[in-house]
Amino acid sequence: MSRLNIANGRIEMVHGSGGRAMVELIEQLFASAFANEWLAQGNDGARFNLPPGRVVMATDSHVVSPLFFPGGDIGALAVHGTINDVAMSGATPCFLSAGFILEEGFALADLKRIVDSMAAASRQAGVPIVTGDTKVVERGKADGVFINTTGVGVVPDGIELSGDRARPGDMILVSGPIGDHGVCILSLRESLGFESEIRSDSQALHGLVAAMLEAVPQLRCLRDPTRGGLANTLNELAQQSAVGMQLDERAIPIREQVRAACELLGLDPLYVANEGKLIAICPAQHADRLLQVMQAHPQGEQAAIIGRVVEDPHRFVQMQTLFGGNRMVDWLNGEQLPRIC
Repeated sequence: MSRLNIANGRIEMVHGSGGRAMVELIEQLFASAFANEWLAQGNDGARFNLPPGRVVMATDSHVVSPLFFPGGDIGALAVHGTINDVAMSGATPCFLSAGFILEEGFALADLKRIVDSMAAASRQAGVPIVTGDTKVVERGKADGVFINTTGVGVVPDGIELSGDRARPGDMILVSGPIGDHGVCILSLRESLGFESEIRSDSQALHGLVAAMLEAVPQLRCLRDPTRGGLANTLNELAQQSAVGMQLDERAIPIREQVRAACELLGLDPLYVANEGKLIAICPAQHADRLLQVMQAHPQGEQAAIIGRVVEDPHRFVQMQTLFGGNRMVDWLNGEQLPRIC
């Protein structure tokens, strides 16, 4: 079997043909990077045992442009995004699958960089990639690489998280500053040079979630505010739970460089995507304890209580502004930032 020319080679149609070239690509690049006992079974699917509890499965496709950005790349993002989707159900993520759609002509060196990043993110999170798939499409029919990841996890008994469980009187918390990922991606795409680098917040949040649930198992719901940002996510939760929400603009954490970039670009940071933050809703009597636990965790040091759930048959999300007025925080109208994840 020949060796792949990682340094100078490129994806060819033959790499998706099912023949020797495809086997070489899978074995020398994917299997060697993701190596684990389940992947080593060598079958079309992985066999594994799960701990007791209810099974959660989530899938996500990643088409971010550019592929590489400060704080991450499409590979790490694909791992983090699906782990977070599983974790928002209160589940412990156990296993991942990975599917790649590769464009003819894509550099093998860039593909290896992405795969190595995925492998590192997977190992750091303790969630192995145990099965996968590779397809190759003609030049011009994709944008280098698209990645789909699916995650499986288990929710322990006694944990009940869902978007329809928010109740009037509950408090709304966010784990840290919003808007980092979306502004990072857009600043690269538009070649904007800011004095201080804005980095993506891409990270796996299941460790933070585990600490939160251990301290406050009465949590109502968790959600990661990705596309559509904080505003869309809260509108989704308000619709699901048939409640309203009242936010305090002064309490919402936003980095100054992100705020400045949004002002420059004419964006509202409430609608800008995040890839390493979460929203939590819990009964008011547990909010201070939950905030304390979040702030004690490295991923929640700047966590804040940003509002409360209210009774509202219209299911509106509203915000008290810095100037003392009240504004509607409506659904995002159109696509503010395309292809950010």
